[in-house]
Amino acid sequence: MTAAEAVSPLAPEVFPSMPPVPGVRLSTHAAGLRYQGRADLMLARLDAGTTVGGVFTSSLCPSAPVDWCRAILPNGTARAVVCNAGNANAFTGQAGAVAAKLTAEVIAEAIDCQPAEVFLASTGVIGETLDPAALTEALPVLAGSGDAGWEAAANAIRTTDTYPKGSSRPVAGTAAVVAGIAKGSGMIAPDMATMLGFVFTDLAVTADALQAALAAATEASYNRITVDGDTSTSDTVLSFATGAAGNEPLSGPGSPHWEAFVDALGAVNLDLAHQIVRDGEGATKFVEVTVTGAQDDAAAKAIGLAIGNSPLVKTALAAEDANWGRIVMAVGKAGQKADRDRLAIAIGDEPVTEGGVVRDGYSERRATEHLRGDDVRLAVDVGVGSGRATIWTCDLTHGYIDINAGYRS
Repeated sequence: MTAAEAVSPLAPEVFPSMPPVPGVRLSTHAAGLRYQGRADLMLARLDAGTTVGGVFTSSLCPSAPVDWCRAILPNGTARAVVCNAGNANAFTGQAGAVAAKLTAEVIAEAIDCQPAEVFLASTGVIGETLDPAALTEALPVLAGSGDAGWEAAANAIRTTDTYPKGSSRPVAGTAAVVAGIAKGSGMIAPDMATMLGFVFTDLAVTADALQAALAAATEASYNRITVDGDTSTSDTVLSFATGAAGNEPLSGPGSPHWEAFVDALGAVNLDLAHQIVRDGEGATKFVEVTVTGAQDDAAAKAIGLAIGNSPLVKTALAAEDANWGRIVMAVGKAGQKADRDRLAIAIGDEPVTEGGVVRDGYSERRATEHLRGDDVRLAVDVGVGSGRATIWTCDLTHGYIDINAGYRS
C-alpha cells in the first residue's frame, strides 16, 4: 500500500503534537531503496553517553540488523539508530551481514562514533539484498540532512502502514519526556508483535535499568497485540536515554522518579501498540479481548490470543455477526484450562452466556449493535482461577488479502 491509498478508518485524525527530546536529532532521506518519491531512511543521532535497551523478534530467521543489534546491545551505549524501509535485509546470507556492517560504518564515520554504537533496523520485503553502492551513496546524505520532526521520521519508516505513528508522555514530577515512533500494519503477532519501535527519553537511566523497563513495557504492549498471527523476522524495539536532563541516572526501583518514568514508558509503548492494531492491514474494527478466571495470567493471555488470532472470530467481527460460538471454539482450542460449564462470554455490555449455556434474555440485536461500532470489546471468563489478561486485535477483511496479494507488485 502506498501513501496515496486510503488511510485506515481507525486512524487518529492527526499526528500527535510531540515535544523534542533533548539529546536526539532526527534526519530523513529519500534514497529510493524500494520506494520512489518518499523518504525511506531515518537517522536518530544521540548525544554521547546515551544508554540503550532493546527487545527483538523471537523468529528463528532473524534479519541481519537484528543480529547486529543483539551483538552490540551488551555494550549498553548508543550514538545513533538508522532505519531503512522497503527492504528487510532478512534471509540475505552473508550479503545481509555485509550491508548491515557497511551501514554502521558509514554512519559512524559521518557522525564520529564507533560502528558498535550504531543500531540498525530494516523493514520490508524478505530475501532481497540491499545494494552496497546505494547505501554508500545515500547514508552520508542522510547523515548530512537537516533536522526532521517526529512525523517525518515516522513516515520514513513506514511500509504498508497507512499513517505515521507517534506518541509522547511527560515524566511526572520532572521536566523530562518519553517520546517514540513506530511502524507496523501486517505480519503482526505477539513475541514482538513486521514492527519497529524507537522510544527516547532525556532522563539518564542505566543500561540495565532501561533494559528491564523496556522488557516489561514490551510484554504489556507489543506482546499483547496481533493483526494476523505472523511474527516478523525484523521486529525490534529500542529505547534510548540521552541523559540530557542532567539527573542522577535511574538505576531501578528506589531511584527518584523511577515509577513515573516506567509509567510514561509503558504508556508510550501501549499507545504505539494500539496504533499498530488500528492500522492493521484492511482493519475496520479495533478489538479488545479481556480474559478472566484463567488458571494464571499467562493462561489468560494464551486464551485471549487464541480468540484474537482466530480467522473465524475475526471474519465474524468484520461481518458484524454476533457468532459467539466461534469464541467458544477459540477458548476450547487454546490449550489452557477452562470450565465449559462456567464459561461466561460478553459482547460489549451484553452478557451472552452463563453457566455454560446461552443466557436467558440474551439479545443478539444488542450484541450486533455493539459490533457495528469501530471499537469492539469481548470479555470471556473461563471459570477456573484468578488469571487475567487483555489483548488487542482487529478484524479480518478482504482488504488484508488485497494488500498482501499485491505487496511485491
